[in-house]
Amino acid sequence: MNKDAIKHLFSIIKERNPLIHHITNNVTINDCANATLAIGGSPVMATSIEEVADMASLSNALVINFGTIDDLTYRAMIRAGQAANEKGIPVVFDPVGVGATPFRTEKALDFIKKVHVSIIRGNATEVFALIGGKAVTRGVDAGDISISKEELAIKTARQLNAITVISGEIDVISDGKKTVKIANGDVWLTRITGTGCMTASLIGCFAGITDDLFSAAVAGMSAMSLAGERARNRLQDCDGIGTYRIKLMDEISLMDEQIWEEGVRFA
Repeated sequence: MNKDAIKHLFSIIKERNPLIHHITNNVTINDCANATLAIGGSPVMATSIEEVADMASLSNALVINFGTIDDLTYRAMIRAGQAANEKGIPVVFDPVGVGATPFRTEKALDFIKKVHVSIIRGNATEVFALIGGKAVTRGVDAGDISISKEELAIKTARQLNAITVISGEIDVISDGKKTVKIANGDVWLTRITGTGCMTASLIGCFAGITDDLFSAAVAGMSAMSLAGERARNRLQDCDGIGTYRIKLMDEISLMDEQIWEEGVRFA
């Protein structure tokens, strides 16, 4: 890991203003768009199958999120992903809820066969399902798996040839050779909808400004974990989850190279 390279991404992202095409979760689409804007990117949320290939080709990165997957949306995802592949545009895949139902799992496995994914971001259960693992899960929440998150990240990165980001109490990022663990974060990140989806958007933003996709993955994951930690620390005794959600977006927008360097903790 090159910490200086990651720090540099925070210094240039608002200047570069990458265009990030999302085909994402209907529940969190607004959060993803705002997180993209907050970190310094420009979001586009086009989903029509008639235009997704053209839009993906114009973008700096493509974020695919399985949160509210259906057949028509899936066809659009394939078309956009293949267009991005043709142009050498990085694809970030968030396999939300994969492992919970056969439909969702089958679509995810089909997607990674038809589209080269540059970065995968999910919880341990979702990622485990992508490599054929079986785990007890409830909806989109993580369940128990039979191997450590570090082992899982390394194995998935090697098997799927994709940088793998697994979020949790300790976040793990691996490209199959290098592995980084991030110790920032707060349990309140799990109490509002969309923090995982927003993390994929942040990763997409950084992937859209560099060829060093490992650094981009570390930057995006650590930005969310650090922002979540800082937002919780800024709450008053009378503040609740709604205020936390607002402060989280504030912290993403305020994130810069100095805040990141001083606050990030690698395990």
